[in-house]
Amino acid sequence: MIWGFGKAPFFWWRPRPDWRALLLWPLGAIYGAVTARRMQRRPDGSVSVPVVCIGNFVAGGVGKTPFSLALAAELAGRGYSPVFLLRGYGGKAKGPVLVDRKSHSALDVGDEALLLAKDWPTVVSRDRLAGGQFAASHGDIVIMDDGFQNPRLQKDFSIVLVDAQTGTGNGFCLPAGPLRAPLRRQIVAASALAVIGEGEAAKPAVRLASRKGLPLFHARLETTPDPELAGARVLAFAGIGRPEKFFASLRELGAEIAIEKPFPDHHPYSYSEAEALLTEADDKGLLLVTTAKDMVRIQSLTGEFPRWLAGRARVVDVNMRIEEAERLCERIGEAARSKALKVAGAGVRRFDGTPDNA
Repeated sequence: MIWGFGKAPFFWWRPRPDWRALLLWPLGAIYGAVTARRMQRRPDGSVSVPVVCIGNFVAGGVGKTPFSLALAAELAGRGYSPVFLLRGYGGKAKGPVLVDRKSHSALDVGDEALLLAKDWPTVVSRDRLAGGQFAASHGDIVIMDDGFQNPRLQKDFSIVLVDAQTGTGNGFCLPAGPLRAPLRRQIVAASALAVIGEGEAAKPAVRLASRKGLPLFHARLETTPDPELAGARVLAFAGIGRPEKFFASLRELGAEIAIEKPFPDHHPYSYSEAEALLTEADDKGLLLVTTAKDMVRIQSLTGEFPRWLAGRARVVDVNMRIEEAERLCERIGEAARSKALKVAGAGVRRFDGTPDNA
């Protein structure tokens, strides 16, 4: 997450607000109230297929993209044809546009869109409603990667992710804390809560979800084993929401991290930065290691140093495992059937795409 143009402030994640958070609290209160009011606005429109939103309460990375990929695989295994919809953060395309990995780069559609498009149809659109209408022609269930606070498109099922280690931070809203709106105001728009990883920091959100009667799910990130990293001395670099999680995963694989290079989320690498990473790794005899999201951004650059960096840096793959996937898909199926009845009753078209009078 970029706050200004840097990394999210560390004081956001302290359990209790410190003097900086208290100083910024009035601004946070205004920002949170505006966002909460916007969330309560009636959606501008809907589409004829179910829309499942994967969101979070806070600014910053919590694993929405790997969770979205895992959910798409689970739904596909149950007969659905998922299509992704996202804003395309970091890209210049306004859309709606169907992502083509051969012709689009991260500069066009953003890094997350390229990762999603590797396996499933993916639509990028600044306008979520227009994007949803376009996406509905490419699948029978739309999965929104982010957009929980955006009221443009009617959502049929919203899964909010909470990191078990960081939770909702100090409980304040931007810029005093990481929340996009007060937690109590946001949770009323959720259909389910998913706790990612192990830890105690998600308890405030879990308690509120329990009071509202929301179903609770658990998931965890799993790093793909890589024997070549065991014992290797590496220069690890990452421009994701929480680079420290990536560094911790490398250590779990047995890598010896000689140098850590954290960058802001969605960081647009430059030609000079690619040269500097290569030079430092060469000078100290280190293996370059990064994430899949960083790699697609590097591959979007031109010139010899970015090309060499893309060829030399090793990518560590991570996957999300949803522990109660069957129960989650059942809940989504109920929402999908409810949507189908509403669409058929409105005389638009049935969930299977046939006209209502067919």
